[in-house]
Amino acid sequence: MDVRVGDILEMKKQHPCGNKRFQVLRVGMDFKIKCEQCGHEIMLPRVKAEKNIKKIIREDA
Repeated sequence: MDVRVGDILEMKKQHPCGNKRFQVLRVGMDFKIKCEQCGHEIMLPRVKAEKNIKKIIREDA
């Protein structure tokens, strides 16, 4: 899956604050994502993150 830094990910499951959109801060073996609503930063393994991605929104497209 082609995920880049700066992309917005819409996830299948929502964050406890109620938001489903996250900004990608770091890509590698782990993803570091930030909730767009509350600003909470989360690190999760690439496999788990890719499984939960519903849509990738790219700004430069």
